[in-house]
Amino acid sequence: MSDPVELLERAVSYTRGALQSAGVCLSAPTPCSQWTLGRLLEHMSDALDAFIEASAGVVEVHPGPGRRDIPARSVGAHVEALQCKACDLLSAWSAAGTGCVRLAGTRIDPRLLLQAAALEIAVHGHDVAGTGPRGPALPGPLARDLLPVARMLVTPGDRGVRFGPPVPPATPAPSAVLLGFLGRTE
Repeated sequence: MSDPVELLERAVSYTRGALQSAGVCLSAPTPCSQWTLGRLLEHMSDALDAFIEASAGVVEVHPGPGRRDIPARSVGAHVEALQCKACDLLSAWSAAGTGCVRLAGTRIDPRLLLQAAALEIAVHGHDVAGTGPRGPALPGPLARDLLPVARMLVTPGDRGVRFGPPVPPATPAPSAVLLGFLGRTE
């Protein structure tokens, strides 16, 4: 497995390009049938906040949706904010120590947390790319490196809650296999 910070950097790089191809309407559907583009962008923002917070060693548990007012912004403003947070994320983890991260009383190895962050960021980048004009495809080498992470982290209990059932990949390409495992198609 590659260095987790480097894996995170590749996921962020891909997703920054994918954000540039986002649809222009916040109510646009995404590959996740229950999510609009606006909801996905807010989820991505919250996730980046949590991953940045984790670089200090502790993630505070916040209430679910509705814990804060969601500002009315354009897609472009959401994209710009996400790109700034992505830079902050990479900067925070490049400077972070190697101690465990505490989340709700559980200690998590930072390498695992960074791998989970890379998976989350890259897959949601794919989801955003699917809302507008043909965005960049998930790079094969990145997908290949994320597949073992997905297989380790996504459990049967996540199916129907966080992920759909696996979809048979149309091709043996690493991106098709990863996305299919996560209930998505290319």
